[in-house]
Amino acid sequence: MDWGMKNRLNRLIKPDGRTLFLPIDHGYFQGPTSKLEHPGETIAPLLPHADGLFVTRGVLRACVDPAEETPIILRVSGGTSVVGGDLSNEGLTTSMADAVRLNASAVGLSIFVGHEYERESLLNLGKLVDEGLNLGMPVMAVTAVGKELERREARYLGLACRIAAELGAQVVKTYYCAKDFDKVVDGCPVPVVMAGGPQTDTELEVFEFVYDGIQKGAIGVNLGRNIWKHDYPVAMITAIRAIIHDNINPKQAQDLFTTTKNAK
Repeated sequence: MDWGMKNRLNRLIKPDGRTLFLPIDHGYFQGPTSKLEHPGETIAPLLPHADGLFVTRGVLRACVDPAEETPIILRVSGGTSVVGGDLSNEGLTTSMADAVRLNASAVGLSIFVGHEYERESLLNLGKLVDEGLNLGMPVMAVTAVGKELERREARYLGLACRIAAELGAQVVKTYYCAKDFDKVVDGCPVPVVMAGGPQTDTELEVFEFVYDGIQKGAIGVNLGRNIWKHDYPVAMITAIRAIIHDNINPKQAQDLFTTTKNAK
C-alpha cells in the first residue's frame, strides 16, 4: 500500500484502530431530508466529535467550511431517486480527479448485491478501485439494500461484504444484524464500519447495537439519522464516540448521554 493511501486511511481510522463516520449524503437520492435542510448548520456542533464526514461534492462545496479539518469521505455514486425507478441503477457521478481536488481522504459508492443492477454496481466498484490505486485514494464500498430491508441478515451481508473486499474496497460499510454479525466481519478481510439505518425508538437501542457490533469486530460506525435527527444530537454523538474509542458499555453510554444532554 502506497504512502498516500496509508496516510488517507490513517486520517480516518484513529490510532486505536476505530472510527466514527458522520454521513450527510442522504440528499443525493432523498432530497432535503428532515434535519438536513441546512446541512452546514446541522453538522457544525457535531464535526468536532466525528472522525470523518461522508458527503457529496455539492454539499461539501456549498455548506462545509474549507478550514474544517474533519476528513472527508466523498460520495461518488448516484443517479437515482426515491421517486424514480430502481434505486440500484446507480452510476459514478463524481470523478476521482474531483475527489483529489477536494482533498478527500476516501471515496464511497454503493453496491447492490442481488439486485437487478448488481453487475453494473460491482463494475463501478472495480473501476473506482483501479482509479484509487493509481492516485492513492481509498474506496469505501457501501452494501446498499435499496428498499428491501429484509436483506439485513448475516448471510446476505456477509456475501456482499466479501464481494466488496474481493473487488478491492479498502473499507466496507454494512448494516448491523443482531444474529451472527461476527460471521459477517470475520468473512471480510478489510475493515467493516456499521451503518445506522432508520432512526431507532430509544437511545439505548443505538448504544446497544453499536457496542455489540464493536465487540464483534467492526471498527466503528457510519451513523447519520440516529445522531443528527435526534433532539440532542451532540449528546448522542458524544456517547457513541465513547463506546467506540473509550470502550464504555451501553449503560455507561446512556449515563453519559443524560449528563451531556442536561449540561446544555
